[in-house]
Amino acid sequence: MKNLKNKTFIILMASAISIAACTPTTNVRGNIIEDFQLKEVVPGIDGRSDVLKKLGSPTTKATFDDNVWYYIGQETEKRGILDPEVMSERIVVVTFSDEGIVDTIQDVDNSRVDLPIARDKTPTSGNEVTVMQQFLGNLGRFNPPQ
Repeated sequence: MKNLKNKTFIILMASAISIAACTPTTNVRGNIIEDFQLKEVVPGIDGRSDVLKKLGSPTTKATFDDNVWYYIGQETEKRGILDPEVMSERIVVVTFSDEGIVDTIQDVDNSRVDLPIARDKTPTSGNEVTVMQQFLGNLGRFNPPQ
């Protein structure tokens, strides 16, 4: 009877571990701006400090223009050893006037192109020489001292 309980316990533990191993892992990166947050920012009235209070810090600023802020957020899901899959993504661009007042707020239409990850190795030029060919190739190259 005790042996049957042990087997049942082992089977239950193995099935619980196998089910838990298939549970997807969800990651959120960046700052996903919600619609209610965007409604709080009023173009023509709010300034930079107001946007920081309402939306938080931008993910990045434009390289050559400090008046353009980007809020980029992405949610991915990874199952087991498979590559992560993008579940949702949002990019919001906030532009300011030279005085620091919000000009526009717009969502960027990001048409994502999924590129496959290449796991191949880059071929290198040269000779494919085995260990035995290397060993035998060096046999006549050394001259004894005269």
